[in-house]
Amino acid sequence: MTRTRPAHLLASVLTAAALLTCAGCSDDTDNTGAKEAVGSPLAARTTASPDRLTAEGAQAALITESDIEDDWTQVDDAAGWHNSLLVGEVDVADFLSAKSDAADCQQLLDGLYSDDLLGKPSGASALRGFEEGDSRLLYQVAAYDRDDLDSSLAWLKTLPTECDRFTATDGEGQQRTVEVIETSVPDEGDARQGLRVTVQGDVDGSPATLTLDVAAVRVGSDGITVTSGGLDGDEDDSVEDAVEAGVDRLKDVQAGKTPQS
Repeated sequence: MTRTRPAHLLASVLTAAALLTCAGCSDDTDNTGAKEAVGSPLAARTTASPDRLTAEGAQAALITESDIEDDWTQVDDAAGWHNSLLVGEVDVADFLSAKSDAADCQQLLDGLYSDDLLGKPSGASALRGFEEGDSRLLYQVAAYDRDDLDSSLAWLKTLPTECDRFTATDGEGQQRTVEVIETSVPDEGDARQGLRVTVQGDVDGSPATLTLDVAAVRVGSDGITVTSGGLDGDEDDSVEDAVEAGVDRLKDVQAGKTPQS
C-alpha cells in the first residue's frame, strides 16, 4: 500500500496533540477499560444457554492479523483509542428537522468516539485493534438484546439521509465538516449496515481529513462492529475481510466450536 503525505502533517499526527488520544487522557477510562477483552462477569457465569456469548467466547471470536490483508499489526492499547476529530457539538442549524436529526448525528459522533455505536452490550464483549501506518482498525464483538440490536442497525441505516452533511464545533471553536454515506457490507450474518464517515478539520493547525469505514453485523443476538481508517483514506477492503472472517469465527463460537487461529 503506497502512502504519501506532507511531512509536517505526519509530524503533527505523531505529537502529543495527535489525532488519537491515550486512555489516560480520556474521561471515560472506566467504560473503555471494562470493554477490554474480559467481557461481562455475569455473562461468563451464564452456561445454561449454549448460544449465549461468554467472555471466553467473545475472545475466541475476535479476528487475528491473518484474517485481514496488508500489513496490519495487532496492538495492546485499542481500548484507549479515541479520535479527537470526532469530538464536537453538532450544529442544529444544519438540519430541517433541527433537534431530532441533530441528535442522531450527535449520537453517531459520540458512538464512534466511545466505541459503542451499537449501544451498550447486554452481556460479554471484547475488542481488538490493529495498526498499519497511520490507519487503525478496531474490531468488536458483543452480546446484545436482540430487539435493541435490530433497532441500532435500523438507526444506522437512516444516517446517510439524516446526517449526509453537517458541521460540528469542538470546545475551542474549531469546526469540523462531516459527511456520511452508505457503503456495502459482505452478505454475512443475519443483518448488516455499512457507513463511510468523513471528517474534515484541523490537526495542529494543518488541514486534515479523517475517513472511517464502518460495518455492523448481527449474528443471532450478537453483534460485530468494525471501524477502520485514518488520514490515509478508506480501508474498505480490510473491513470486508474482517467481516467475512469475523462472522465465521463468531458462528463457530455460537456452535460450541473453537475457531481456527
